[in-house]
Amino acid sequence: MSSSATLPGDPPGGRRAIAVWGIGVSVYFVAVIFRTSLGVAGLDAADRFHVGASALSTFSILQLLVYAGMQIPVGLLVDRLGTKKVLTIGVLLFTAGQLGFAFSSSYGMALASRALLGCGDAMTFISVLRLGTRWFPARRGPLVAQFAGLVGMAGNLVSTLVIARLLHGVGWTAAFAGSAAAGVLVLVLLLLFLKDHPEGHEPEPFPHRGAAYVRRQIAASWREPGTRLGLWVHFTTQFPAMVFLLLWGMPFLVQAQGLSRATAGELLTLVVLSNMVVGLVYGQIVARHHTARLPLALGTVAATAFVWAGVLVYPGEHAPMWVLVALCTVLGACGPASMLGFDFARPANPPERQGTASGITNMGGFVASMTTLLAIGVLLDATDDNYRVAFAAVFVLQALGLSQIFRLRKQAARRERERLVASRVETVHVPA
Repeated sequence: MSSSATLPGDPPGGRRAIAVWGIGVSVYFVAVIFRTSLGVAGLDAADRFHVGASALSTFSILQLLVYAGMQIPVGLLVDRLGTKKVLTIGVLLFTAGQLGFAFSSSYGMALASRALLGCGDAMTFISVLRLGTRWFPARRGPLVAQFAGLVGMAGNLVSTLVIARLLHGVGWTAAFAGSAAAGVLVLVLLLLFLKDHPEGHEPEPFPHRGAAYVRRQIAASWREPGTRLGLWVHFTTQFPAMVFLLLWGMPFLVQAQGLSRATAGELLTLVVLSNMVVGLVYGQIVARHHTARLPLALGTVAATAFVWAGVLVYPGEHAPMWVLVALCTVLGACGPASMLGFDFARPANPPERQGTASGITNMGGFVASMTTLLAIGVLLDATDDNYRVAFAAVFVLQALGLSQIFRLRKQAARRERERLVASRVETVHVPA
């Protein structure tokens, strides 16, 4: 495929690229552990801080609000400062946030800690994407991005299996404080071994600085239909699984479906394992067939809506286990589908705007997740914990996202063809 051809100036990839990139994704791995640790501690947090559903959802909403709000500033920082500096700041912040959460004795202190964690977490994924574009050829972009998402889900798996057991084995403070040691470890690896780019592939220096530069970067990225389509693909695909794993999955399975915590934990683990398998499949498909991006994204949205509705309308008080297994299996596709958003934004923007464009795209799913977390919490309080009503909020966000995807898809496809033709002409006429 022409879209997979090696381009002039592509970085070489290889073992060294894998090693350096591996350090970057290890930072993201730890960030996801910290981010999702509240998902297995939601019921414990409610007891510890004596709060209800709305207040409990505020933990995740604030964390995601900070995360989403930081995406464009972080993208600009990555484009200007490079990956290593931004990742270093991120590790320091999310480790401090996890430690603060461990020792929080009040709801306010816990909120502040989660906000700090969200700020540090926000600096990781865009940095890892930028690292991948600097160390691997462009044709590897979809696969590298999916692998990054897979590593993130592995962090979610650690949260589900390890943090949950530590929490009920050694207690709140020891579990969260002990996990913070992972932040210190990746900080040492980052400082000693990570490099922003291979030798001979230094980025062009930016001639412009200040507010004017920032406005130009954001405006130029936003003007590209591919960036906006990437944002809405991310918005529509990511949030059902994020909401389920980050906070409401465990309470729903235990309180509404009558499962034990152990069984609920196994179902959450299934979401993560499904995510990892689907991520590998989606990455391989898109690397070989670039036009499969939108069908995969839309198919995932349709499947998610179908099984989500099946659980909510199933007659009787509890859905049978096979229905819940189907839900968790399909939710596992949401994360890989959201990664396809970056595959629309990446070819729409030149290298010097990759961080900014990725930041805009990455806002989508987290804004949708934040909105849904809040809506579910409010609806649960208003309906006396009626999960069928509260979880129906998912369909509203999906409908909004789909309307924007269908509006932008032809514009993005036309612009991408224009850029591809221009790049071919430039390659043919470049002097030897």
